[in-house]
Formats: sequence, structure tokens, C-alpha cells
Amino acid sequence: MSSPATPTPADWSDRRADARRNHERIVAAALEVFSEKGLQATVPEVAARAGVGKATVYRSYPTKADLVRAVADQEMQWLRTRLAAIAEDDDPYTALRDFVGDASERLARQQMLLIEVLPREDPRKTDSESNRMLQRIIDAARERGQVRADVTATDLRILVGGYARILLDLGIRDPEQWRRYAELVMAALRP
Repeated sequence: MSSPATPTPADWSDRRADARRNHERIVAAALEVFSEKGLQATVPEVAARAGVGKATVYRSYPTKADLVRAVADQEMQWLRTRLAAIAEDDDPYTALRDFVGDASERLARQQMLLIEVLPREDPRKTDSESNRMLQRIIDAARERGQVRADVTATDLRILVGGYARILLDLGIRDPEQWRRYAELVMAALRP
């Protein structure tokens, strides 16, 4: 017998207001706890941080893997929303630079994004929604002469993933240090 599907963020709109609030608190608490303690953190720790009972967590997320997926989905939605917003900017290089800096700061603060979310998308896979959006932004910057002619979305993702993995391994959580490496990468993309 299969467990019920974990609701996607859109599925929560038809839930009772208290259920939506609990969902938001649980996912926010899970992101904090998993970022602080890694994926070995327990559901009871998440429940305590959210200020709910562990049964409340298990009602919506029957397993810890379901909860991790919910957090990962929320973080991927942040990335997609942010990319969609910068795709509309009149200055693609500045928008891309700001996005990479903001994403780096988010990675520093919420390392769950790096540990669980980013590895889900293979940087060589060019047909993902986020990769296509990122490539369109890079193409727009290239057309304006703002980035090198040979830069691809995969290049940017590998460069950011490289410094992010090393900073994570070194235990560096200072957002300013993460932003510094984002700025170095963006400078390297200039023509």
C-alpha cells in the first residue's frame, strides 16, 4: 500500500488556514534544522523548532524523506521564481550578477539548498526549466557584449557549484565570503 502523495506548495491553497500555517512553519523549521544539523536531524527536532507536535509533521509528511522533498521543492521554487524575475530585467549581466550573489548568500545561510537541492539537477542536463531560463539570461548578456561569447549556463553552474562545495566542506558560512566568490566568478565571465 503506497503512502499518500506529499502535497505540493500549490496543493496547500485549499487547506484550512491553520493547516497552511503549520505547513509553512514546518517547512521553514526543517530548512533551518537541516541546514544547522544536516540530514541526520530528526523529525522531532523539526517539530520542536516549528512549535508543533511530531504527529502534526507526520500527518503531512509520513517520512523524513517526504519532508526533505518538501523543503527541496520550496527551495527549487525560490530559484525558479528568482530566475524568472531576472529574465525580465533590462540589464541581464547586472541581474545575473545580483542573482548569483543572492543565491550564494542563501547557500551560505541555508546549506540545505546545497546539500539536498542542487545535486538533484545535473548541471550537464540542459533541458531543465532552470537551466533553460539561465541560458536565456546568459544569451541576453552575451548579445549586449556583457559576457564572454563562450559562456554557457552549465559553465556558470559548475563554477558556482565548485566554490560552494569547497566553502561547504571548509565549514565557511559567512555570506560575505560566499558573495566574494560569486563576484570573482561573475568577473571571470566578462569579455
